[in-house]
Amino acid sequence: MPPIQLVVFDMAGTTVTDQHEVERCFTEAAAQTSLPVSPERILAVQGMGKRQVFQMLWAEQLGEQHPELERHVNTSYAAFRHILETHYQTQGASPTEGCLDTFAYLHKRGIAIALTTGFYRAVTDIILEKLGWLDGLNEQHVGTSDSLIQASVASDEVAEGRPAPLLIERAMHLLGVTDPKAVVNVGDTPSDLLSGQAAGVRLNLGVVNGTHSLDQLQPHPHDQLLASLAELPAVLEAL
Repeated sequence: MPPIQLVVFDMAGTTVTDQHEVERCFTEAAAQTSLPVSPERILAVQGMGKRQVFQMLWAEQLGEQHPELERHVNTSYAAFRHILETHYQTQGASPTEGCLDTFAYLHKRGIAIALTTGFYRAVTDIILEKLGWLDGLNEQHVGTSDSLIQASVASDEVAEGRPAPLLIERAMHLLGVTDPKAVVNVGDTPSDLLSGQAAGVRLNLGVVNGTHSLDQLQPHPHDQLLASLAELPAVLEAL
């Protein structure tokens, strides 16, 4: 097996603290635009591309061929974007438990850090700026070994979001990593884990202190479930 060259982390709920704010933004946007959806359904689609979620939810209500489908999707997505961006601009963001210590561990060992997300680029950059994690990234959102993170990939930069593997594969491409067995994937949602499985990564890990609990993640493909990112260095040491 090759040595680990890259760890790909999800953002909200994995590296960025999420007290179900994204779900509340979805709920508010759905209510504003008369989209009937349960809290359980909203939780189930966390981690996926956000426009993709509204496309799926409205198609469930209206049917794939409904002439008004795209109009409803666009209206709900626009409402969600406004609510979400306002939230992060006014409330800010903070790292999850063990995140920065784990980043420091990876830096010391020359292992690259990439962040992937179901968010689109505009709100991704709002969050990264609030955290100070945009520093050192170029126009492609690629940094150097001295940057806190080495790459950021948003859902609107790939043809298909999670559970497809394209976010992980784009992070690998940007950082010149060719073998998925040199990659670890870490996320807090079923779609994160399904994406890691589809990418064929060396280790596909879930954290249970984000949006989903141990019981909720257990049925989905994973190599290990962690209490928090604080446990990741020990897992990598065991390799």
